[in-house]
Amino acid sequence: MEVLVINCGSSSLKFQLINSDNEKVLAKGLCERIGISGSAITYESVNCEKNTKEIDMPTHNEAITAVISALTAENTGVIKDMSEVGAVGHRVVHGGEYFSKSALVTEDVLEKIEKCNNLAPLHNPANIIGIKACMKIMKDTPNVVVFDTAFHQTMPEEAYLYALPREYYDDYKIRRYGFHGTSHSFVSKRAAAICGKPYNELKTIVCHLGNGASICAVDGGKSVDTSMGLTPLAGVIMGTRSGDIDPGILEVIANHTGKNISEITEILNKKSGVAGLSGVSSDFRDIEKAISEGNENAKSAFDAYVHTVVKFIGAYVAVMNGVDVIAFTAGVGENNGHVRKDVCSHLKYLGIEIDDEANSKRGEEVMISTKESKVKVYVIPTNEELAIARETVEVLA
Repeated sequence: MEVLVINCGSSSLKFQLINSDNEKVLAKGLCERIGISGSAITYESVNCEKNTKEIDMPTHNEAITAVISALTAENTGVIKDMSEVGAVGHRVVHGGEYFSKSALVTEDVLEKIEKCNNLAPLHNPANIIGIKACMKIMKDTPNVVVFDTAFHQTMPEEAYLYALPREYYDDYKIRRYGFHGTSHSFVSKRAAAICGKPYNELKTIVCHLGNGASICAVDGGKSVDTSMGLTPLAGVIMGTRSGDIDPGILEVIANHTGKNISEITEILNKKSGVAGLSGVSSDFRDIEKAISEGNENAKSAFDAYVHTVVKFIGAYVAVMNGVDVIAFTAGVGENNGHVRKDVCSHLKYLGIEIDDEANSKRGEEVMISTKESKVKVYVIPTNEELAIARETVEVLA
């Protein structure tokens, strides 16, 4: 079966068409600047090399139409028409406590996703737009939603409850949910396969380090703790997000600047993190270039980032009473050997030894620890699209 995987952002739409039988990617691409001037689709398939074409895409409906046109084009397409697509799998960031697994889209499912919009205001509304666009244009094709939060629904109460008056959880479901669950699930399962050990016997810490970043403790195949919280703002320092801060800071900023809570939250989400600390960029390539030029703020931001990752790894070793595998994934985790090396240099007490030659590789699945290392450390490229395709097939089986 051909599965179309859709990952919608507020102004973007990533897609892949995957043959679920052999898990081969037939085509993939990205629609950018939806609703903004200069919108374009980048597309590549088994029949053509990557190319970019400017297309007017005022809404996600036009983006979906552009995807369909690319997939069915005479020379570069990979299918004759959309009837060959058996299902559409959608990434949805927040499922709250409603969803502990993926689900077939129904009106009830959509209503529950919309109820979670306040928990992920930057993501869920965009995800819903993509789902509704597909439902409108591909009326007879089943849609499946795969949630970033579902994998973390195995966390025990002591891991997900905040120390607030109980009624805030009982009445409003304010708790830790965690995110990047699709990635953490995929990478932890892949780590077990590489090790040749049963998934339910391993203690694994997955470090999903991208512009958004989270750490997850996976004990016996279950998420038992994770760094992101009620929203994707919590946890380690990220590209533009602050990560964990003293909540009292909000009042101090408000008193000094007169900004309201929404304005401050916007700053914490979009103007903080590595970008805010460095004053340079949220991109680690820019940060490292600035460091090489003697920029002390960039060096400070880099060191603070590493420090928070190390803190969470250490905490999760304690939570699981040990660790067998540490896996790095996502943009920074897969491509930045300096971050990996600096993080692991703080973990020598675990008996970790890093192979510098292996660690110099970028974007490859590789063991970067030595054979003698007591804890195995891997780089495992995440593949959320493949994970979504697998979940979609499983729901429809």
